[in-house]
Amino acid sequence: MIKKAVIPAAGLGTRFLPATKAQPKEMLPIIDRPTIQYVVQEAVDSGIEDILIITGKGKRAIEDHFDRNFELETRLEEKEDQLLLDEMRRLSDMANLHYVRQRELNGLGDAIRYARHHVGNEPFAVLLGDTIMDSVIPVTQQLIDTYAQYGGSVIAVEEVPHDKVNRYGIVGGRSMSDRILAIDTLVEKPALNEAPSNLAIAGRYILTPDIFTMLEQTPAGKNNEIQLTDAMLLLLKRENLYAHHIEGKRHDIGNKLDFLKTTVEFALKRPEFADKFRAFLEEIVQKG
Repeated sequence: MIKKAVIPAAGLGTRFLPATKAQPKEMLPIIDRPTIQYVVQEAVDSGIEDILIITGKGKRAIEDHFDRNFELETRLEEKEDQLLLDEMRRLSDMANLHYVRQRELNGLGDAIRYARHHVGNEPFAVLLGDTIMDSVIPVTQQLIDTYAQYGGSVIAVEEVPHDKVNRYGIVGGRSMSDRILAIDTLVEKPALNEAPSNLAIAGRYILTPDIFTMLEQTPAGKNNEIQLTDAMLLLLKRENLYAHHIEGKRHDIGNKLDFLKTTVEFALKRPEFADKFRAFLEEIVQKG
């Protein structure tokens, strides 16, 4: 039902300078895989193989990562490292990837506008390029299932502490089931006493093509940028919007502390060194 995905990956990554001065933040690795590879894999695992990545200046490394590298493959063949060779070739075959540059950094809503010709008149998924989801069922697949049931745009949400709602886009509405909310309001980074709930937008969406019309009508909002949240508020006047409380854990790789936590959590899941790494962490904690 959902055949196309859009991955916005044009941000400057200023919170990770100087590491991101010459490389995209989406290429920062969690162990041995760049962040954006996890994002693309989630789309593929959700049955989507036609993916548009919105890039910007200095983001060529993303394209190179998913392209063939014949010199590297030849070296691996000479070393008879078949497992690594197969993994490198799989990168270029995992999806049909397309790229377009956001000419000016003007907000997430503006980035989504660049996808209009690619997705046409179809509903599509949006996966933020600096957010990794750790879940049994891919979060994008969870949203696709909700879209199939209810038919309107779907936003992934997660609970956040009430005293931190001013850091996120927050949704409010009425409960349809244990995990589904019919949205009646969205607020970008509300004051603590104005938040309609503690359900924060979590970086995954299923959007209908009507969002493009709404984006054209959306004035610049916070930070003088086109905010996707503002466009979805306009969309709410034309169609039903739903929030899906995700099953899984969101990792915000754009945040340094969360990046470190994610690295540790993913390392502890790797069977080749999990036990030794856990012992190392325990030793560090004991030395305190």
